Amino acid sequence: MHPLDPVPAIRRIDTNREDLCALDIVGHFTAADLENAYGLLEGAYAVHDKIDVLVRISRYDGFDWSSAFTDTTIRGKTRALRHIRKYAVVGGPAWLRTVIGIFGPLTSIETRYFDADEEVAAWEWLDARPVE
Repeated sequence: MHPLDPVPAIRRIDTNREDLCALDIVGHFTAADLENAYGLLEGAYAVHDKIDVLVRISRYDGFDWSSAFTDTTIRGKTRALRHIRKYAVVGGPAWLRTVIGIFGPLTSIETRYFDADEEVAAWEWLDARPVE
């Protein structure tokens, strides 16, 4: 990576569970960032049929709307339905709680939103913790 290259907005968080994919989203993310995230999820699916996911969002600065409607994103969402058991979202914009409240119950994935100051509760809900 060149020193002037942008840092990826979506990064993996190491955890104490092999069947948990934890991601940290910082700032603004693009279609390339989202494609990277789906790649991380695909890697987890290759090793574990069922996984849990934690997404921590900090300093949210929006995303490229076009990224929500790419072939990669649509395929990724479809595959998630087959592989994800629990999905915890920590932080992010206020409207995210409402979106998760509306759409979460429409899938087979057990989804919960946690405010940024409730991150410990999210890890406990997943029976996991981050490791350094």
